[in-house]
Amino acid sequence: MAKILVVDDELTMVQMVTETLRAQNHEVLPFTNAAAALEALGPQSADLVLTDLLLDKSAKQGWDILQKALALDPPAQVIVMTAYGNKADIRKAWQSGARDFLEKPFTLDDLKLCVEKALSFHKVISENSFLRKQLDEKYQLNKIIGTSPQMQEIFKLMDRVANTDSTVLVLGESGTGKELVARALHFKSKRRMAPFIPINCAALPENLLESELFGHRKGSFTGAMMDKKGLFQEAEGGTIFLDEIGSMPALLQSRLLRVLQDGEVRRVGDNTPAYVNVRVVAATNEPLQKKIAHGTFREDLFYRLNVIPINVPPLRERREDIPLIATNYLRYKLGQRLGHPVDITTAAMEALGNYDWPGNVRELENVLERASVMCEKNTITVQNLPSNLQPSASAVEKRGEAGGQSTNEDSLYPMGGNTEFFTKAAVSAGTPARIEPLKDFLREQEVSYLNRILSQTGGDKEKAANLLGISLATLYRKLAGEEAV
Repeated sequence: MAKILVVDDELTMVQMVTETLRAQNHEVLPFTNAAAALEALGPQSADLVLTDLLLDKSAKQGWDILQKALALDPPAQVIVMTAYGNKADIRKAWQSGARDFLEKPFTLDDLKLCVEKALSFHKVISENSFLRKQLDEKYQLNKIIGTSPQMQEIFKLMDRVANTDSTVLVLGESGTGKELVARALHFKSKRRMAPFIPINCAALPENLLESELFGHRKGSFTGAMMDKKGLFQEAEGGTIFLDEIGSMPALLQSRLLRVLQDGEVRRVGDNTPAYVNVRVVAATNEPLQKKIAHGTFREDLFYRLNVIPINVPPLRERREDIPLIATNYLRYKLGQRLGHPVDITTAAMEALGNYDWPGNVRELENVLERASVMCEKNTITVQNLPSNLQPSASAVEKRGEAGGQSTNEDSLYPMGGNTEFFTKAAVSAGTPARIEPLKDFLREQEVSYLNRILSQTGGDKEKAANLLGISLATLYRKLAGEEAV
């Protein structure tokens, strides 16, 4: 079943095309008004557009529809229906990207064949676009950053459970990166070539959330103008991420339990169930046990969700990760957006390490972005940090004065990411960062990374070399310290 948008200012033509395509189980949006059709065209609104170029006695709106349809991602296929087109118009539409043409009057067989060919091509284009996006997501997994023991344990657990179908419950405070964990689980799994669909259960009212998750039948409620597949069906073969699961209304909790137990979904207004193959990853920043005690969350649903719990620690409990997260954000994410690198002084970095970060990684990134705007010479200093971090900065200065040492406000923090800079002992004692030659630092990082890959392959060096994209001989040389990165 495809989504097809039909536009023509002749009502009989629109009715004929619509009835024919609906008989083939396609979802058809008919329009006789070009402006309304333009407004309806949006992301995922249509796989195919059939339109006349001369609409409302003007060719402009027909061309606007053609251009907007082709600008979608992935682009909708366009079939031009025309009785007035000349060779110049056809050539121009073809060069613009129209897939095919139907000259009026055309037969129903011509219509069906033309639509079938266009949809076959759209399927190929959509698959290519989907694979490209999946690869983009895959290579964004380095957003999960951490060398602390807590994060290393999480990485090990993710490696063990990623390729299973077990339901996962990700626990953690707001801003700790729970969705990043869910995405990593998906893209490390056998489901990675199927969709990953996130939805925030707290962002939608109950009636809309039910329709979004499970879909609805045409006419099942006011505004249900056509049949709609729910996100569970859209995620077929893949993963659905239910964020803020504790906010899910009681009625939907029972329906979700049915999905987890039997893989069964039922659209709003539909008496016939459909069956889905979807992995569920849920997340919450509030203790579900309290909600169970208060009667607002089902205990049986909790046990279904809590098969594999993953606890993401708050940033204040893994302070040694703060410099690594901060330098990565400044050097890559923020630096690429701004078009230039952003540095930070040693004193400012230590002030970051002394703060408790109630908003976790999200708050840290917001502070760094604000400071990068306020700083001079693309270098963040203590003075650029917000007022709630100033007590941490003052503590840095007092320790420096008490020890008769400089606070290193003017010295730049080494952006190589020395993760030993902030252990809890170093923060409490005011120990300065250990500076080492860049070559030695890179060597240590390389060996650490190689050993991590070897641990993942169970010591199989040949497999590790294949994963790293290097020869086995090169791997041996690197492990022996004979070859640098």
